[in-house]
Amino acid sequence: MEEETETAHFYLLRTTTTQEDAVVDMLYQKALSEEGVDVYGIFHPGTIKGYVFIEARDLGDAVQLVQGIPHTKGFVQGEVDFDKEVKPLLQPKSSVLDVDKGDLVELIAGPFKGERAKVIRVDQAKEEVTVELIEATVPIPVTAKG
Repeated sequence: MEEETETAHFYLLRTTTTQEDAVVDMLYQKALSEEGVDVYGIFHPGTIKGYVFIEARDLGDAVQLVQGIPHTKGFVQGEVDFDKEVKPLLQPKSSVLDVDKGDLVELIAGPFKGERAKVIRVDQAKEEVTVELIEATVPIPVTAKG
């Protein structure tokens, strides 16, 4: 006898902007107390304002969970593709990717905090940037983690 495996589906819920975290909290509390609703995950990546992702067995379970929750505005039509739309939001973005050799930057931490510097080398693999302090009498190379 084969065991039936249920797959999770992702749905995108529209919410009032700035109320995403409150909606996630209310949905979580309701999911804990609601019988017969198969919801596996609820999350709001900070990069998307006004939306909350719900991982559920099917749309019916997601709709049942959302009923009566304030600040919800309905679902975006259709299912969300996890690999294309959700996974990239869950992977941290390196701050080193936004810096190129020759860029002028300001250091925001460490002993040289507040100093302006010129980027002389970017190591994407190690997520490190080597900069040369601009206002130093002698050029000082400083390596910083991204």
